[in-house]
Amino acid sequence: MTFARPDHISDLDTLPRMPAWVTSTRSETLEDVAFLSGAALKHLHLVLGCAEVPHDLLRDRLALRSAEACVAFSGRPERATELRDTVHLLRPGDLPGPAGETCLAWQRAVERPVSIKAMGRALPTFEPVQIATWLDAGKGSSVTRAAMVLEAVLTETPRAEVPALILADAALAQALGWDHLVPLLAPGLKRADLRKHGDDLRLASHRALITSAIEAVRQAADLARRAAHLKTVAPKLRAKGAGDAVAMFLTRDAVAPSALPLPDRAARRLCDRLVDLGAVRELTGRDTFRLYGV
Repeated sequence: MTFARPDHISDLDTLPRMPAWVTSTRSETLEDVAFLSGAALKHLHLVLGCAEVPHDLLRDRLALRSAEACVAFSGRPERATELRDTVHLLRPGDLPGPAGETCLAWQRAVERPVSIKAMGRALPTFEPVQIATWLDAGKGSSVTRAAMVLEAVLTETPRAEVPALILADAALAQALGWDHLVPLLAPGLKRADLRKHGDDLRLASHRALITSAIEAVRQAADLARRAAHLKTVAPKLRAKGAGDAVAMFLTRDAVAPSALPLPDRAARRLCDRLVDLGAVRELTGRDTFRLYGV
């Protein structure tokens, strides 16, 4: 299944909503669940074609969600807030730790168009030939292909949940004709699902994609509104480098003031100004070492 690129969606005033029958219908058979996942992915495809959606930001936020799910699979306690801290408050020479490495792998996976080289950058412990072999393991429809890649990786390396899920999402993106990986599978799967095979794994994958596609559409609509507001208030910002700072907020899940292209004090003032304007949010609830995001 490969969806044609939409050429008219950017003209819409609002993003199309996921049909209620996709979100409310409950099915048990593989055929019925496959139908619903196909409908959900088709709708997500339309939303991803909207120019109003900040695509880099959406992928980065979905990557954090997938990293959180993978960390939970490993039995670790870190959640999104801790993962943000681990990644964005790293100092030179610091090691991110296992949870941080998971988050960084997902971030790297969504940064560049899907390719063997890009996947190798996200998963540096695996050889490009091995990655290519796994990506070629999938056959059939898009979801079947993703499930087969997931199974192939976990059969060969049973503890490699993160690489398996990243490559499964990459296979899905390739099958659907998406340039970039969109993290979808991990948040919708349970830990026990990763030990399933064949039709059982396909069924779990279809269900996971229904749930995650619905959430991705919701996040896309929310981020489109927030990004539009940020762009509206941007001309009010007088600090030198404010334009580049706004561009960073439109592409990253979270930004530390120290990462902005401004002196420290000016960066903090800019973040406070954007919060006052309702254009960004402070994400930590702390008085120091703050992070901000759309």
